[in-house]
Amino acid sequence: MRLRPRSIRGRDTLVATVLAAVAFGAVAVGIDLAVRNGTEARLLQETQLAARRTSASVRDGTLASPIPDDSGGRILIQVVAPGAHVLDSTPSAAGRPPVSSIWPSRNERVQDHVDCDGPEGGCYLVEAIRVTTAPDSVVVLAAKPLPGFLVTGLLEVLLAAAVLALSALAAWVTWRIVGRTLRPVEAIRAQLAEISGSDLSRRVPQPSGEDEIAELARTANQTLDRLESAVERQRQFASDASHELRTPIAGLRANLEDASMHPDDTDLGSVLTSALRDTDRLESIVTDLLLLARIGTGGSVAQEEIDLAELVAAETGQRSSELEIRTHLAPGVEIRGVRMQLVRLLGNLLDNAERYADSAIDIEVSSDGAHALLAVSDDGVGIAPEDRKRVFERFTRLDSARSRGAGGTGLGLAIAREIAQAHGGVLDIEDAPQGARFVLHLPLDQP
Repeated sequence: MRLRPRSIRGRDTLVATVLAAVAFGAVAVGIDLAVRNGTEARLLQETQLAARRTSASVRDGTLASPIPDDSGGRILIQVVAPGAHVLDSTPSAAGRPPVSSIWPSRNERVQDHVDCDGPEGGCYLVEAIRVTTAPDSVVVLAAKPLPGFLVTGLLEVLLAAAVLALSALAAWVTWRIVGRTLRPVEAIRAQLAEISGSDLSRRVPQPSGEDEIAELARTANQTLDRLESAVERQRQFASDASHELRTPIAGLRANLEDASMHPDDTDLGSVLTSALRDTDRLESIVTDLLLLARIGTGGSVAQEEIDLAELVAAETGQRSSELEIRTHLAPGVEIRGVRMQLVRLLGNLLDNAERYADSAIDIEVSSDGAHALLAVSDDGVGIAPEDRKRVFERFTRLDSARSRGAGGTGLGLAIAREIAQAHGGVLDIEDAPQGARFVLHLPLDQP
């Protein structure tokens, strides 16, 4: 049997109801005690005053007969002799037997209690005073009927009913308030349930205000924005990749079909050379795609301490280029990373610089105390500010002045940025007097 509600609304209502019942119950108990104690104290004070005044008159011999009724008949006063003989009383108690069988002793001349065993029924608060210590001393009895709610438990019944009613009201109010509060959450859930991979343009309703639910809706919409952008980029990437792969495949197929249809007129060496060139391009694209996929998975790869200046010197030393490569390498700039990936990053930046430089490439290694800096600059036409983010996208095509030259797959800069981010760094394009300046920031290897 499940006692705990499944919904937040039900659980909140249950908790609020229990807390309200406990709070209202405590208040009810306090009211009950206050009413009982206050009423009994007031009745006791009245009966004590009447009994003491009558007892003093008996001792002084000044008691009038019948006993004056100063309370309008609300207090019954009797003077009782030993043997339960009523000697005198107020008019309201005339002809009645003693209202109580209580008989104070010589050592305890004043007593009070509640008596519900009287001959006429009902419950009375009785004050009994033994006038003297003599053996035959009379006793003054002053009695006042107790209100019915103190005798029958009616007060407790009324208070219990009030507690139940208020608890039910608290439950209803909580149910309504929580339901109204969670209504936007249900709308968000329903909208999210309807969003599919084929249509990511839909957004969840965003309530006004700055509360947690509004923040949840904003966060959900921001997540959907990122998801839509990621899926759109993935679709665009798949489209671009298929286009890039189609070109060398089409060239390879055309050469082979031409050789097959005209074997006598075909230069076999030229066909094989063209086929190898297309195959090399296919291999380059597939290799770059696989590298991007491996970097994107974020798998753990062993890292090592790397001196950035030594890495640049080793890479440029074995690189043959018709351009002048100028280096400005600060020693002792050490980072932690995967050497092969960082070599690939530097190689891609140098390939890009060689493709667009007019005469020279500059490489700089330095640090600012917290980050290592690697900058690769060329003296070509540069990259327009509006294109500086696009060049890092996969298979991006710029204008003819900065279009890809021979050998490029369109993935080199995308791979370089992925490697930088995998190492906790940032690869950006900064302003330069001439050409393009790619700057890599990596965290230093702190001892």
